Amino acid sequence: MDKLIITSADGHAVIPPQKWADYLDPKYHHYLERLHEDRELFSGNMAKLGGLRVNEEQQRIFDKDKNFEAGQKGVWDHDTRLAEMDREGIAAEVMFPGDFRAIDLFWNTTNATYALPALDAGARAFNRWALDEFGQSKDRMRLIGAPLVGIDIQSVLDEADFMATSGFQGVYTPGYCSVPGQIPVYEKYWDPVFASYAEKGLTQITHAGYGMPQGYMHSEVEAAASKVRAAGGGDAEMAHELISGVFNSNGVFADLRSRQSVWTFILGGILDRHPNLKIMLTEVRADWVPSALKLIDAYWEKNRDKLPNKRRPSEYWGDQIMAGLSFMKRTEIEHRHEIGVGAMAFGRDYPHTEGTWPNTVEYLADVFQGVPEAEVKGIIGENMARFLGLDMDYLQGVANRINAPTYEQLVGRGPMSPEMVKHMQLRNSYTDPWEGDRRLADMEHMLQIDIPRLQAANSVYA
Repeated sequence: MDKLIITSADGHAVIPPQKWADYLDPKYHHYLERLHEDRELFSGNMAKLGGLRVNEEQQRIFDKDKNFEAGQKGVWDHDTRLAEMDREGIAAEVMFPGDFRAIDLFWNTTNATYALPALDAGARAFNRWALDEFGQSKDRMRLIGAPLVGIDIQSVLDEADFMATSGFQGVYTPGYCSVPGQIPVYEKYWDPVFASYAEKGLTQITHAGYGMPQGYMHSEVEAAASKVRAAGGGDAEMAHELISGVFNSNGVFADLRSRQSVWTFILGGILDRHPNLKIMLTEVRADWVPSALKLIDAYWEKNRDKLPNKRRPSEYWGDQIMAGLSFMKRTEIEHRHEIGVGAMAFGRDYPHTEGTWPNTVEYLADVFQGVPEAEVKGIIGENMARFLGLDMDYLQGVANRINAPTYEQLVGRGPMSPEMVKHMQLRNSYTDPWEGDRRLADMEHMLQIDIPRLQAANSVYA
């Protein structure tokens, strides 16, 4: 009997600091001393936040087999990552840039502010390092490129050529890090880029944190560190300060700018002009999607004579846009038919402390209790494989030789213990309630502002 094809729509990789100079254009090496200082501030303090979820007491609950400590280095080591994929039964995983263990090379909102050419140089450095480190397994480790800021459109096109010829799966959606002078994605300026991505099959990844200003998250950590230091606090106080701010399930993971990208690409006509262009929303939940699609549909009906998209907005969902659901909540599976079973893909967020690793199979067994086999197969692997155009026969062969379960074995494990459920709630808000229309008014306010802008931008196509 064939085993389940499990794919992960969310994993991360980052260049180890000792290799920064090897991959960064020497023109920007004068920034490296400052970058090491930034890492000490950001990575050091984010590790304290992670410690709330994976401290020694919690490790006795979730890491009984002692996989956590050594397995973390798979964020920058091919062999460790491959071993952890095999152990958790992961046939393929998309790999995004970004991890707190080593700050990124200038281009991320977790960085402080740097000159814009340095951001592009840092993104190129990541892309080349990722290919060198993980490219030997790129049929399973599906590389996602770091984004260029787009001040020079030709450089973005050149990088698209590099990624396509190197076998990358996709790239972060333009505008991930918002920088001064950046042209909005709905303007005609970006059309050559979207045409290139569509032609080359480079999927756009709109990850949590999309649209945040350059330096934003870094400044949040700076401010928290200053506050705790002034109050004479220590590591515990710093961790609690961070989790009470932007770094929680109601902060960066629920920021509305990631959701805004949905109606921007639909109502802006981008998906009509580039019908092969695909977008995966990752680590931004999906319990808001049904209400949001109804809202966008209603506004399109009112303004359809002024907007360029030809189909009802909800019709793009599952076709050109889908959800890469890192650490799905129980309620998202309970409401899966409202979200759209075919538009959902599981992500384990390896090796982030808020993800399901190293307990992925145990977690999947719990969340899919009572779910039919065909729907389980779709959400944990086949939906993403179809959307990204992956080779299902190849992935089935991988699944059959690694530690993947069959459907019967998965659901036969039964639910997690109450202790483990409580731990998963701490790690990734597993038992949080369904959002529904709770934030609909906020989204509607943004949509009302955006529609005239989208109409004006698309008048050039009339």
